[in-house]
Formats: sequence, C-alpha cells, structure tokens
Amino acid sequence: MGSAAVYGSSIMTILIRRKNSGAIFEAGLFNKEILVHKRLRLRNRADFSRVYRHGKSFANHQFVVYWFSRKEVERFRLGVSVSKKVGNAVVRNRMRRLVKEIVRLHEPEIAGGLDMVFIVRKGALTMEYGELEKSVLHVLRKAKLLKASRK
Repeated sequence: MGSAAVYGSSIMTILIRRKNSGAIFEAGLFNKEILVHKRLRLRNRADFSRVYRHGKSFANHQFVVYWFSRKEVERFRLGVSVSKKVGNAVVRNRMRRLVKEIVRLHEPEIAGGLDMVFIVRKGALTMEYGELEKSVLHVLRKAKLLKASRK
C-alpha cells in the first residue's frame, strides 16, 4: 500500500506516501513525554465493574461519565468505553483517542482521587473536536468533577 517513515526525536510524525499519487498524508502525531501513563488508565474488567457498580453517573447527549472516589490516590484514573453500536473499530478507536486527549489536556482542572469511565454515545460522532471538548467539560462540570465546581 504505502511506505511509512518516522521523523523527529521526541515528537514523531508518521507520514505515509501513496504509491500511485505520491501524496503524503500525516497519519498521526505523538509526543512520547505526554502520553497518558499506564498507571493512570483503567485497564481491567474489575476496575470498570467497580466504577459501574459502586460509582455515580451523569450524562448528556454525547457522553455518560461514571466515577468512583478513591481517597488513597491523588490523581484520577480514566477508562473510555465505546460500544460497537457507535461504529466500526476505526471509529471507536478514534473516539477513544479524542476523549483521552481532551481529558489529558484538561488534567489540571479535573479533581483527583477518582476512577472515571467515559461512555461515548452516537451523538458524539458528528461533532467537531471543539464541540466534543465543550461536551466533555460540560458533563464533567455537571458531575462536579472539575476542581472549580467542587467548592
């Protein structure tokens, strides 16, 4: 299909060149220093189940957020769930990456000591990045998970 090349040291941009057209497409931009650390992610079924069973929830048309307080840690942990009803694997993974990036960028504003699970609804598919960001912040504000709204 095409060849991929990696350029840069800390920021890697992967470029794909198509054989027929010779055009270059940017496939992704990753900064190794700012990727969400594995310890800050909900990864196993037991963690997700604990949040669903014992946590609280709030929803808007695009997202549902479940959260469960954990006083033994300072930072929050994040899990993102996207149903097969939302779309194929490419669509689900894109939505998962977008939500994680929005949360990462707003990490200083989000209260610590929580496990959070975001569930992406179909309504989020047609939205631009700015609208998604506003929607994520809206659901966090309504759930009182932002530091400013906890007072």
